[in-house]
Amino acid sequence: MTTILESLNLTLHDVLATDQRVVLLGEDILDPYGGAFKVTHGISTAFPDRTFTTPVSEAGILGVATGMALRGLRPVVEIMFGDFLTLLADQVINHATKFRFMYNDQVSVPLVIRVPMGGRRGYGPTHSQTLEKLFLGTPGLKVLAINNLTDPGQILFKAILHDDDPVLFVENKILYSQSILDENETSDFIITTYLSQNQSVSGLLADQYAPTLHLQLRDAPEPNLTITTYGYMAELCRQAALQLAYEDELFVDLVVITQLSPFTIDPIYKAVRRTHRLLVVEEGTYTMGWGAEILARSVENFGEEIYKIQRVAALDSPIPASRSLENAVLPDIEDIVHTVKMMV
Repeated sequence: MTTILESLNLTLHDVLATDQRVVLLGEDILDPYGGAFKVTHGISTAFPDRTFTTPVSEAGILGVATGMALRGLRPVVEIMFGDFLTLLADQVINHATKFRFMYNDQVSVPLVIRVPMGGRRGYGPTHSQTLEKLFLGTPGLKVLAINNLTDPGQILFKAILHDDDPVLFVENKILYSQSILDENETSDFIITTYLSQNQSVSGLLADQYAPTLHLQLRDAPEPNLTITTYGYMAELCRQAALQLAYEDELFVDLVVITQLSPFTIDPIYKAVRRTHRLLVVEEGTYTMGWGAEILARSVENFGEEIYKIQRVAALDSPIPASRSLENAVLPDIEDIVHTVKMMV
């Protein structure tokens, strides 16, 4: 079985072999180290002329990568930890995402920023955060978050070779060691994939290559509640859904989002109109997060059809290095199960 890490690594090899315009930049990505999480292992050996180890300057890396993209290359940047996104925010928000607008669509910036995100590994307050919410809603930036229900390599391949605008590609660290779930492992669910048309930055319609997944328990009664989530939390929600069904006879529909921004509310609406209850689950902090935006959009678009809404998220606290305290801060399966029971 292929792990998430193996899929991403094979894809990077594949895109570099496929297109001479692809270059890879990041800190400590050269062999034999091959990156902090080994996603880039072997690439500098296979493609030494297009793999660049960089100084410890995230802003500098993004500035150079943006210039490369403007000159026709397709750079892929690895940021060692998601917490360091704060150091490159200016280059992304005020430069890379704005140039297409500022120069009247005469230039494009095909740039992918890969970033390991999230906690549960005991790395402490500055290496365990989930910070993608800081970039959601940035005009010109697509934010994707992978999960273990689909092959992330296929998504990464298209982001690198077929998207002409900046992409923030979020990889939860816990997912690296997990396998992509096969049909046997998801046999309890009927899974529907939504690939809708989405408005691109340039104003042209482009195929949305990051799918939204709708999971319904097979042969189950009408669902009591809809859960929507993304990233590693999709796996925790899947397990919570099974626990609720088999132990409590409570049934949920699960909507897993891959493209966090910009996004369409339609797949969530199709599920919520059946259940009239919506729970959003995320690993980021509770206040002002992705879940809050989902609920706000839901109420704006179909408020009269929703009876109850709720959020499960991390506490508004720095993440401790102590494993027991970290577990207390971050949401888990029991938090999801408890909230569903309260709502139903």
